[in-house]
Amino acid sequence: MDIKTASALHRLRLISVPEALSFPALLIFGSLLSRISDIDYLMMPLGILHGILFVIYAVFLLDVWNRAKWPLKKVALFFVLALLPFGGLYGDRLLKRDEADSVVAARARQAAEA
Repeated sequence: MDIKTASALHRLRLISVPEALSFPALLIFGSLLSRISDIDYLMMPLGILHGILFVIYAVFLLDVWNRAKWPLKKVALFFVLALLPFGGLYGDRLLKRDEADSVVAARARQAAEA
């Protein structure tokens, strides 16, 4: 794996956790509180924040798809995980595992070349 692919995967990991936490925050603090109390001023800022994070996540996912040459099934899985509350946390775990496997493979290639 080259450095550009590794950095694209790392960027996707960095955005997956905040995106995963912004959706439940929007559901709990935005929607629920506005329905059961007079606190309705959180809905718009949380909605905007979640929307921005989701768009960034989608752009980074497309970048990883382009650079890492992932199959469409894997890209679809990560997109569906972004739609589920806390799904990005599981996606982060999968990305962490892929990152660790690629580091091991790169070290094995370097040892074989030496």
